[in-house]
Amino acid sequence: MPQHPDDLRPETVLVAGGRPDKVPGAPLSPPVTFTSTYVAGADPNYARGGNPTWTAFEDVLGRLEAGRALAFSSGMGAIAAAMALCPPGGTIVAGRHVYNATGGLLEELAAEGRSKVVRVPIDDTQAVLDALPGADLLWLESPSNPMMEIADLPALCAAARTANVVTVCDNTFMTPILQQPLAMGADVVVHSVTKFLAGHSDVVMGAVVTANPDLHAKLLTRRTLHGAIPGPMETWLALRGMRTMAVRMKRSAHSAAILAQRLGEHPAVSRVRYPGVGAMLSIELTGGLPAALALENGVSVWTNATSLGGVESLLERRRRHPLEVDTVPEDLVRLAVGIEHVEDLWADLVQAL
Repeated sequence: MPQHPDDLRPETVLVAGGRPDKVPGAPLSPPVTFTSTYVAGADPNYARGGNPTWTAFEDVLGRLEAGRALAFSSGMGAIAAAMALCPPGGTIVAGRHVYNATGGLLEELAAEGRSKVVRVPIDDTQAVLDALPGADLLWLESPSNPMMEIADLPALCAAARTANVVTVCDNTFMTPILQQPLAMGADVVVHSVTKFLAGHSDVVMGAVVTANPDLHAKLLTRRTLHGAIPGPMETWLALRGMRTMAVRMKRSAHSAAILAQRLGEHPAVSRVRYPGVGAMLSIELTGGLPAALALENGVSVWTNATSLGGVESLLERRRRHPLEVDTVPEDLVRLAVGIEHVEDLWADLVQAL
């Protein structure tokens, strides 16, 4: 891959990164490398250890997050690898509200005796600090999914480092366009690449990023031995999707801010949970659960579906998932704002509320 100046802005890195060398006759876009086998004598020596298509993707994401990236087969593959940085029998401190599959994995680790899990309100900085002594890993989401709580990332990461606790931050909601947790002191960042990075609802993939060589080596070994590797076609699609992430996020975030303001003034909405930035928000409804169900079934521009970060606007009642904790209100509806015209999105919500 060609070398680029380190001072390029993220929007430029997204477009210029992960490209072949600019020599006469070279393709502008990286090719998809389909192979399981390499000629002996150099790395990689087998396809589970590396792929040029991964390298192109990892170059871009690593530069955006100011670390070294590793591509995984899914967001949960990346999450499981990062969570494995906690030693056997160690303690994981995590938010009360996290992505429900992350919460399910935490419950599994605790039930099997592999980890002690301490859950705290992630927006209560003192509660998190009080839980850190004796911990091995701090798991952060900010904003939290689906409650949109905001953690004081610099304060928590600094305290964790002082306590010799590894800090992992799930940056799926914000993306490195809006937030760079490594620069705030986190040790590892995880992404569901499926969401805003790939951005087109056609890829399942994950990634981890770290600037710590020892942690990178551990995560690479985990990926190699446990086999959570992405396919080259999925990785190529994710990289192609990333090229437009800055403009997609700008459009979605602008619309989300407008919708949050209007929903806050609508009589059918009792509460808007909006972190003030990004394309994600959640609402609670005056009419409770029946109103939430009616909203899910009444929209036509929006789609009632489980995911986020694509060009399409999606909404869903999160408590319909068995893994969602009971502190998430039954009538909470999470909105993932896409790139449609905001007035069409608003009109569709209004007629369904």
